[in-house]
Formats: sequence, C-alpha cells, structure tokens
Amino acid sequence: MKYLKPSVLALALLFSQGAFAHTDEYLDTQTAPHGGQLRMVQQYHYELVVKANEVSVYITDHGGKKFDTRGATGTAILLSGKSKASVQLTPAGDNQMKGSGKFELAPDMKVVISVALAGQTALQGRFTPMQKASSATTAVPPHQK
Repeated sequence: MKYLKPSVLALALLFSQGAFAHTDEYLDTQTAPHGGQLRMVQQYHYELVVKANEVSVYITDHGGKKFDTRGATGTAILLSGKSKASVQLTPAGDNQMKGSGKFELAPDMKVVISVALAGQTALQGRFTPMQKASSATTAVPPHQK
C-alpha cells in the first residue's frame, strides 16, 4: 500500500502529455494566416503584421480559433536602431487590432505588443518581424520530436 501512491504518480507522469508552448523558433517556421510573425502569448497566438506606418495584430487560440477584439485596448512599441515609436492599437473587426504611426521598417526592428482583451489584463508579446525564418514550414514542434 505504501508504494501505491508513488507508483500511480509515476505512471501518471509517464503517460501524461504536458502542455508545451511553441517556441519562437518553431513559430518562425510556420506560415501565418496573414503573412506576419507568430508568437505564443500565454494561451493565445498573436500574429504581427507590420507594413509602412501600419501595425496589425491578429489574436487566435492555439488551434487557430479567432478571439473577438471588441472592447480590447493595446499598444505597439516599435524599436529600430536608436528610434522608438509608440502606436495605439484599436479593434478593427473580427480578431484584429490595428494602428498607424510614423516608424521606420528596418532589419533590426523589434516590436513589443501589449493587448488587453475586454475584461482581461494586458499580455505582452515580443517580435522581430523583419527577420526571416530559417526553416521550412514542415518543422516539427520540439515537444513532438
């Protein structure tokens, strides 16, 4: 009897499948629905699309289900070289947050996205949208190797 609990616990750990988040490196190998860069932000996927003076963020769950952005607020901080720009993000229909501002698209650009969905606290994602992925879209997530 004294070995029952440890045995059950060991078997549960052995046969359970943990909740693994995708790494940034893995997500960079995936083709995003809108052509942007994907990041895992807690239970969400954020897809960042940066164009000349325009920022869009699309929010889905791990399986691609869209999250309604009505009532959400957000900001994008864009860093490039020594320049820094801040863009307010507002709901733009469906699962999109959008904003515009003056910033430079550069290979070293880094973007910090902060979005608070209605009734929730803000979550942040960090992006390097101008860097190219180094692997094919058929990459296997690290937890499935």
